[in-house]
Amino acid sequence: MFVIQEIEVRPEIALSAFACDVTACKGTCCTMSGDRGAPLLDEELKEIEAALPVVKKYLHRDHLQEIERYGAYEGSDGDWATRCIAHRACVFVVYEGSIAQCAFETAFFNKEISWQKPLSCHLFPIRIDRGNSERLRYEYISECQPALQRGTRQKTWLSDFLKDALIRAYGKAWYEEFQRRCENERSA
Repeated sequence: MFVIQEIEVRPEIALSAFACDVTACKGTCCTMSGDRGAPLLDEELKEIEAALPVVKKYLHRDHLQEIERYGAYEGSDGDWATRCIAHRACVFVVYEGSIAQCAFETAFFNKEISWQKPLSCHLFPIRIDRGNSERLRYEYISECQPALQRGTRQKTWLSDFLKDALIRAYGKAWYEEFQRRCENERSA
């Protein structure tokens, strides 16, 4: 493990090749089974509420009904998550053919909103564990195997692939120091 400005980083993050391949995985990170959806920061609830009127037009009727009945997210301060449909798809999933995509990201790329998506989604497969200290870890799921293979073929490191998300989370100076440490880890 190495530490960048008090953020602990698991070495797998530096040592893993990774480049999403949604044509192979079908956006499974948005539809993984579980009791809760994407982890949310407290301040992201306002972003969701502001974007909801815009993204509704992209959502399937079942997803809209779930949001109307139970709300878009669940939890409590410091422990929020998006709501899921039948313990699988996030309520904000939209399908482009057979590929799950994010309604927020669709609206963002269409220049309808300025917020891209929850930080936890933007960072995936990196997860943030918060406790006495903040720790970044790589969360392996077998459905991401095509991303590992593509990253290896393209010589794309996870740390490069998630550059924008990591800068969003920690800032450019942190990212530059992080990249230097990742390069050191890879050359060790």
